[in-house]
Amino acid sequence: MSNKKMWGREEFWGLGFEFDPQWLLTDEQKKLQAALIDLCRTTLRVNAVESDARLVYPRKNLQELAKLGLLGLIVPRELGGLGQNHVCAAMVVETLARYGCASTAMCYTMHLGAVAAGLLRHHDNPVLQDIFKRIDKDCLIGTLSYSDPETGSHFWYPVSSGAEETPNGWRVRKKASWTTSGGFADWYIVQTTSPDFGGNYANLSCFLILRDEVKSNPANWNGLGLRGNQSGPIEIDDVEIPKDRLVGPIGDGATSNDECVDPFFLLCSSACWNGIALGMIDIAKDHTTRKTHVDVGMRVADYPTIQDYIGECIMDTNAARALDYQMGQAMDAVTNNCDWSLHKDPAALPRSQYLHWMWQVKFIAAKNVAHVSDKMLHACGGTGYKPALGIERYLRDAKAGWVMGPTNEVLRQFVGKMALLGTQSLDYWNQSLNERVLNNELKKLDADGKRQLAEKLLAEANGKMASVA
Repeated sequence: MSNKKMWGREEFWGLGFEFDPQWLLTDEQKKLQAALIDLCRTTLRVNAVESDARLVYPRKNLQELAKLGLLGLIVPRELGGLGQNHVCAAMVVETLARYGCASTAMCYTMHLGAVAAGLLRHHDNPVLQDIFKRIDKDCLIGTLSYSDPETGSHFWYPVSSGAEETPNGWRVRKKASWTTSGGFADWYIVQTTSPDFGGNYANLSCFLILRDEVKSNPANWNGLGLRGNQSGPIEIDDVEIPKDRLVGPIGDGATSNDECVDPFFLLCSSACWNGIALGMIDIAKDHTTRKTHVDVGMRVADYPTIQDYIGECIMDTNAARALDYQMGQAMDAVTNNCDWSLHKDPAALPRSQYLHWMWQVKFIAAKNVAHVSDKMLHACGGTGYKPALGIERYLRDAKAGWVMGPTNEVLRQFVGKMALLGTQSLDYWNQSLNERVLNNELKKLDADGKRQLAEKLLAEANGKMASVA
């Protein structure tokens, strides 16, 4: 294969392979990358403009990915998939966002997260096995629904959800504030509180929900960027489903999240932000090397300021890419290149050890793409402000990175708090009593205040005991 990056019959107009970590890819993965770049050139990039302008869900693009076998990218070969690894997943999403369509890349990211959650517990589940066997042939698009309107980006806390056991299966209810591909996906992995929920929000379970069991209103979706991904609210209104639609055992939700959902979502969404950053650098290179200021006889690219912008953004973006791919390699190493047979043992949770590293990956990629979007707009000047060049669309897409849950504010506090105070201090479900703060506040009360508080607490405790009795 030629080392020259091609765009059809011509050399690519952006950064060449000398700025890409091609040494990380196998020959098979390089061939897949080349085919995907060409598909972006002929089809996906054009459709991205339509999705952005008209809020069109990119099903046409996802159907094209299915023709390449990419919906089954991480599905084992024995089920008819490509059996690829984490590094390849990151490369595919980055390629989609960079050369093709960022909305497609994000829908595909959520699809891979749903596939991973299903594969974790597919071994004794014929319904999941059937989906994976038909995933490309029938273009079965999956997605994740984990958010909650009451808790925002704290998606691990699904207050507006629940499930109960019925004679024939499960009755599931769910309200989600943000669900990519909401109303358009063919199948959903949904997290709710468990059927035996007793007030402990750490007791979570996952269910497989099908398209006709979901209520949505796509007409209400109108985002700043990623306008094709239809990331609007959905509702599952006390839908009764069969027994085999429980994904894994009851109470497996938190484990599934830490082992598969978060690692794949953070790996691939970060690849999306990196791809958007690279896409803007490509456009800026093309524009600034073509645009000439006749009065001084210089191209825009000849100005040292523009060279500084481009150089800094390339280095920062490649640092973000390097960390993302490094963590992909780390997860490949502990899973035998994403071998799902490891999880026939429910206690096998090799990816979970890297969760805090994946938080760092997402924070850095989202922070970088926001910076790059501004600098590449500056480099392209007034022309960059016009939609026709493409920078403007990429910039709007890029701004989703910082606020997409877990937000960068949440992640940097997680990492800092964990480093300083230990993992237990994160207290996802608000269960640990902070005695230091409590004792400090009690010191502020005088004797009467303490007496009134004690009487109030005793009344509450007695009331709860009476209700239980």
